[in-house]
Amino acid sequence: MPKPSRKVIITSAITGAIHTPTMSDALPYKPEDIARQAIEAAEAGAAVLHLHARHPLNGSVSIDPEHFMAFLPEIKASTDAVINLSTGGSLKNSIAERIAPAERFSPEMCSLNMGSMNFSMHPLADRYTDWKFDWEEAYLRDSDTYIFRNTFRDIATIAQNLGTQHNVKFEHECYDVGHLYNLKFCMDSGLFKAPVFIQFIFGILGGIGPEIDNLVFMKRTADRLFGDQYRWSVLGAGGAQMSLATAAAAMGGNVRVGLEDSLLISRGKLAESNAQQVRKVRKLLEELGHEIATPAEAREMLALKGASAVNF
Repeated sequence: MPKPSRKVIITSAITGAIHTPTMSDALPYKPEDIARQAIEAAEAGAAVLHLHARHPLNGSVSIDPEHFMAFLPEIKASTDAVINLSTGGSLKNSIAERIAPAERFSPEMCSLNMGSMNFSMHPLADRYTDWKFDWEEAYLRDSDTYIFRNTFRDIATIAQNLGTQHNVKFEHECYDVGHLYNLKFCMDSGLFKAPVFIQFIFGILGGIGPEIDNLVFMKRTADRLFGDQYRWSVLGAGGAQMSLATAAAAMGGNVRVGLEDSLLISRGKLAESNAQQVRKVRKLLEELGHEIATPAEAREMLALKGASAVNF
């Protein structure tokens, strides 16, 4: 009898804080659209839903817990998928403000950037001339002044307030190899316990580029630092989304897709929804012989506290 194949977790990142409404009509920002697309992505095969909030009137980035509350209960009632809330969301707010939604709702997972970095989207502004909302152009162009702040003290605060107090597990977002060493230091300091879940991120301006050589290097470094005490996934921004996802799965990793990370379904063609991206990556993976993890299997693989322990 053939040995069962390893299960691959698909994460779908529904809306994020990078893309703006002008860039794609498919990008959800109203709560009913975020909920609908999240549910459809779960139905398509996403075991984890990574969620940000938007202002429902103009699509601007929001970290207001009430904006999260407008869609979280519906998603939980309609799907068994793991809910993963961002602790980023805004490049200008304090740590206390950024983690307020997660403290209120106590999700199973949260994203956590493993270091400070230049984080810029300003080249995107040159692609558009007509904007749906007046905030969008300045938001993008001014991002060349942004520093995404996550100092060691910030990381410790998040680990204590969410990890210790709420038993949240983290999607440790590593945008460059130095972030892996930051995570190792934090584990050695007792902030995080194995197994950890690492998201290798490629193609964001300010971070490591989306080349396969970089994926191999990041994976080799993580193997050296963490041994068998971690699970990992890959996020390829923009046009690198599908190619890096399939490469990651072939190397033993999990995958993340979604309109937060890429607005495309193929070269030069906008995706119609998050679910379309999930269906595509699922088909690619299954044709390569991989099996897709269910939410229950993802919970077991990532050692999560379970949906009954959240506060929404």
